[in-house]
Amino acid sequence: MEFNLADMWEAVVDTVPDREALVWGQLRYTFRELDDRANRVAHALSARRIGSGDHVAVYLRNRPEFVETMFAAFKLRAVPINVNYRYVADELRYLLDDADVKAVVVAREFLRVLQDALAELPLIRTIIVVDDDSLADGSDGDGKEHENYEAVLASAPTDRGFPARSADDGYIVYTGGTTGMPKGVLWRSEDIFFAGMGGGNPGGAPIERPEDIVEFLDRPVRGLPACPLMHGTANWFAIRILFGGGAVVLSADIRFEPVRMWELIARERVSFLVIVGDAFARPLVDALDQIDPGFDVSCLRWVLSSGAIFSPGVKHKWLERMPTLRLIDGFGSSETGSQGQSVAAHGITANSRARFELEDTVQVFDDDDRPAEPGTVGRLGRRGHIPVGYYGDPVKTRAVFREIDGVRWSIPGDYAVREADGTITVLGRGSACINTGGEKVYPEEVESVIKSHPDVLDALVVGVPDDRWGERVVAVVAPRPGTQPTLRALEAHAREYVAGYKVPREVVVVDAITRTPSGKPDYAWAKATALAATA
Repeated sequence: MEFNLADMWEAVVDTVPDREALVWGQLRYTFRELDDRANRVAHALSARRIGSGDHVAVYLRNRPEFVETMFAAFKLRAVPINVNYRYVADELRYLLDDADVKAVVVAREFLRVLQDALAELPLIRTIIVVDDDSLADGSDGDGKEHENYEAVLASAPTDRGFPARSADDGYIVYTGGTTGMPKGVLWRSEDIFFAGMGGGNPGGAPIERPEDIVEFLDRPVRGLPACPLMHGTANWFAIRILFGGGAVVLSADIRFEPVRMWELIARERVSFLVIVGDAFARPLVDALDQIDPGFDVSCLRWVLSSGAIFSPGVKHKWLERMPTLRLIDGFGSSETGSQGQSVAAHGITANSRARFELEDTVQVFDDDDRPAEPGTVGRLGRRGHIPVGYYGDPVKTRAVFREIDGVRWSIPGDYAVREADGTITVLGRGSACINTGGEKVYPEEVESVIKSHPDVLDALVVGVPDDRWGERVVAVVAPRPGTQPTLRALEAHAREYVAGYKVPREVVVVDAITRTPSGKPDYAWAKATALAATA
């Protein structure tokens, strides 16, 4: 039995070909239409010598071409690579090089950044550009040759004449992680299907045979991923919705606009919304009072947050306004897939920290790799359907994917406390990682940029609590003698090297940076200093 993503997708298409599958602005595609377009993309890539095992970067916002390219890669046994469209050229160059990308499907608005990154990327031989309104004059900039997406599709066939596929076909998700630069987590097709995409029967027992996926298409859900498809959460959610015969609704807005999001939910009768913590939840619930009474949002039944949990106050406000809603905190990672969830609903207290119900494949380990006792802090691990490892990095793979008592586990470094009732309270990664609006910021990367400014002698970067974003980035800076670095100057400097969400929102100037006797950063001191200065 071969649990292959492309094969199962085609089985769903053939069962409900005329059902609506994807909505984006004025565009609406049925399953058959979406599959035809994915077939065209696959044939176009094949004609450009992209095949089994080759990596195709998807450098797009949330739009139909993202889904089309992703399924096209699956059909070819190629591997789609998610690209964070907020990256600047240096970050982009690192990712495309690390992933050994050979083809890029890119929105025109990002073409100049891509061209700036291509000089040291000889493997990339195919660039296909999706048109948008970002360059109305048609100027493409200099660099490698590229082709137009719709023109490429127009000359490609719609048949499914592709090679036989396997459960071992690859799926990679790049994660910002908590231990440095982004890492590509390599999964087998079968394992990610069960670990991250619902196993063919979300909420119930996973299917036992690939062909059984068509047995669960009578409960279609209309789902809206408000967060970017470039992140694992939205990516897995979209595929899960489609594998269930439901429709994926994508916002065509460039920026998150809460009132417009509610209008889209009402107009498209969205029943399932995926967001990232309070950064989305707070402005959405605040915007309920601004919605035109003609928009009925009672269709919304589930809101899932992954990547950042709901705060108790925000949960309470949501359930006060929408008592039929179920708020779900999902817990997992790129290295484990889904590990558990916590559900809040009307009548179930929402005024406490989320406790997660673990799946039976998840364990909390103590420092001796034994199951942690209740009340003891330990590291979360998952067995069973887990990744092959980190792409191209055997050292990190051995550190995270380990054998304990003859069983292979993924233990990426999330810390938790097992409670007496069997649930867990998640504490987070054991590093100084900052989570701002669901985006992971690794302090050392930002510190190296800040310290490259001529006015900065030393610096540490920490996260402090933020009502909207969960955490915001703060730089604690020791200036060079005779200088006075300002937030404006450091912000402008940092934006040349890192994505906007990594740029410090505040700067705290100190006489000297405190470090441990061994010279390592004292992040506890830095956070206390930042909290005192920004309170």
